[in-house]
Amino acid sequence: MAYCMRVLHRHGGKANVVFQEVQARCFHVSPLAAAAAKTAMSKFDTEPLPYDKLVKNLEVVKKRLNRPLTLSEKVLYSHLDQPDTQEIERGTSYLRLRPDRVAMQDATAQMAMLQFISSGLKRVAVPSTIHCDHLIEAQIGGVKDLARAKDLNKEVYDFLSSAGNKYGVGFWKPGSGIIHQIILENYAFPGLLMIGTDSHTPNGGGLGGLCIGVGGADAVDVMASIPWELKCPKVIGVHLTGKLSGWTSPKDIILKVADILTVKGGTGAIVEYYGPGVDSISCTGMATICNMGAEIGATTSLFPYNSRMATYLKATNRGAIAQEADKVQTVLLNSDANAAYDQIIEINLDTLEPHINGPFTPDLASPISKLGQNAKKNGWPLEIKVGLIGSCTNSSYEDMGRCASIAKEAMQHGIKSKIPFNVTPGSEQIRATIERDGISKTLTEFGGTVLANACGPCIGQWDRQDVKKGEKNTIVTSYNRNFTGRNDANPATHAFVTSPELVTALSIVGTLDFNPVTDELTGSDGKKFKLSSPFADELPSRGFDPGQDTYEHPQADGSTVTVRVDPKSNRLQLLEPFDKWDGKDLEDLLVLIKVKGKCTTDHISAAGPWLKYRGHLDNISNNMFIGATNIENNEMNKIKNQLTGEWGGVPDVARVYKAKGLRWVAVGDENYGEGSSREHAALEPRHLGGRAIIVKSFARIHETNLKKQGMLPLTFANASDYDKIQPTDKISLKNLKTLAPGKQVECEIKHKDGSVDKILLNHTLNDLQITWFKAGSALNRMKEIAANA
Repeated sequence: MAYCMRVLHRHGGKANVVFQEVQARCFHVSPLAAAAAKTAMSKFDTEPLPYDKLVKNLEVVKKRLNRPLTLSEKVLYSHLDQPDTQEIERGTSYLRLRPDRVAMQDATAQMAMLQFISSGLKRVAVPSTIHCDHLIEAQIGGVKDLARAKDLNKEVYDFLSSAGNKYGVGFWKPGSGIIHQIILENYAFPGLLMIGTDSHTPNGGGLGGLCIGVGGADAVDVMASIPWELKCPKVIGVHLTGKLSGWTSPKDIILKVADILTVKGGTGAIVEYYGPGVDSISCTGMATICNMGAEIGATTSLFPYNSRMATYLKATNRGAIAQEADKVQTVLLNSDANAAYDQIIEINLDTLEPHINGPFTPDLASPISKLGQNAKKNGWPLEIKVGLIGSCTNSSYEDMGRCASIAKEAMQHGIKSKIPFNVTPGSEQIRATIERDGISKTLTEFGGTVLANACGPCIGQWDRQDVKKGEKNTIVTSYNRNFTGRNDANPATHAFVTSPELVTALSIVGTLDFNPVTDELTGSDGKKFKLSSPFADELPSRGFDPGQDTYEHPQADGSTVTVRVDPKSNRLQLLEPFDKWDGKDLEDLLVLIKVKGKCTTDHISAAGPWLKYRGHLDNISNNMFIGATNIENNEMNKIKNQLTGEWGGVPDVARVYKAKGLRWVAVGDENYGEGSSREHAALEPRHLGGRAIIVKSFARIHETNLKKQGMLPLTFANASDYDKIQPTDKISLKNLKTLAPGKQVECEIKHKDGSVDKILLNHTLNDLQITWFKAGSALNRMKEIAANA
């Protein structure tokens, strides 16, 4: 009946309009729907599990396609806005989808909520949450660091809390934990389709959900009840055989997959794991694998629903969801027999060796047996300065317990961590439970410092003092990403990612050339011993301790709530609409920067100390491209002003061009924009006068973010044409009035000597996305449609 009331409310109380819908949905329901309707998506939501709708949609799609479907296809296609008419072709068609929920972390939520406020809408249309995890800097220890963050970021937290209250968005306070761990513990469920404004949103695939990282503008679309658009992904199957054992952990599976596919091998595809080896992996282990799938460029990653997921659901007080998932396991939550994959990777867990990947890229893999040899050959510093475990990737109860088993055995022989050892609990629930069960005490006695329940050093929120900037050094982490300067803003830090178990073992000796599988240690008594294989309970035998209540439910009616943004604030700034396209070709665009080599979103819009400005577009634009290498001089944040011939910082030169009304392009290499989902890497270039980005290839999320902000993301039809463009050139993009899906863009390159090269550029804009370009942004287009409704 609650649903019936919502239907009536949605249609303004006009019973004649909704009689048929009410009758069909509220009185003639299937047994499956009746059962699922009693089970909410989470304890914080009233919306019921969508299984009945998903199964019906899937039946329509299966009749149309008449072929076996993979698991990811089932979950994705069952969320289609129009399953009866939607064109479905892997790698080609654009799907219009209806996600079940939206999740935003505090750094990206600022811009997402500012955009939602600009839309003029009164309340979000789907369950949505904000999670405060990115703005807490690791400095001393968890308690003091959290208190400091609450004080420093009060203005931002108050804004997000009040915005959540006004627009119906749940608010997880600072100290609650990392967004992905909170989602896994409370919101993820098998068959879910969720978008999150963080690239590691795929973590939820460990519970059988399709959880996809996006920019804030995509989140605004979904919160506004606009179908969300995604290019129909290809499907890469990873067939797992054998069984995990010994020192090999779930992390080693994704480290191996990264080795095989590289940082761009998963672009435009969902990675789907299957096979008998799956059942040897815990639910949180599966989440680890899906989480780091972001590092191979995958749209998301997914595991089939099984008993390990059901056990985790019951342990987190969601047994009713497990019961409903059991009923649709075959039809919805597992792939069909003989379903076809676009690519298949075979991994035998019986023979998979522990891996450690890095430095400077997450796909440079070394089996632990070859790590010391590779380090010496490549000149990587053998001495490890700091070991760090936890983060959204590896902070489960099982992870922490396995590390504690290693630490305990070492201490029984009179030895501890030789180096600083930092521990990041993934959530308040994990922190409270490992504290109750003595795991935190063991890790602290081992030499560890327990940090706040937040992202911390993983995203550069680390006030590191033990080395100077520019000093060559090595750190080993259980994180997911290790781009240059990522963790500590030091470009000379060699960061390696591996399992938390290997981080713990390596911290005992403090060098890269130690293999715990084969090498011995010397105890304080002088006797040799070898570490046992790590072991821990998958889930706490006494159940989870929820710890402090850190959730703030939004008011039922937020109309009286005021969301204030101080015009003088340097942290928050209301958005002004971007200018519309004037209908003319883009002529004589300056080349702001030609980037050499890898250019991630970290290079385009750095994190760390810049996170404080994520809600203030003009201020954060002062970090635009400061981490990118200029091909002219192999230096960062030093480009030539083409008007004066003087050298300056990239944002400074861009501001000069903007002040003079001069528009520009940036030129890049392969997989441009890989890494974090941060849409600031698209907003900043647009704000400072950029009109197009021309590269060899794009990472998925960043390409979409550029489109959303009215930029033209273009790729060289001939990759070697990258070499034709010089920083002194002027670029013209021709015949834009006839811009159309699949039609190449003509480009003229005017060289300094007066000569001209003509090349062709490709794009992936569809009809809808072209309207975003013409309107100046997707948000502008949304307002146009609303004004004409």
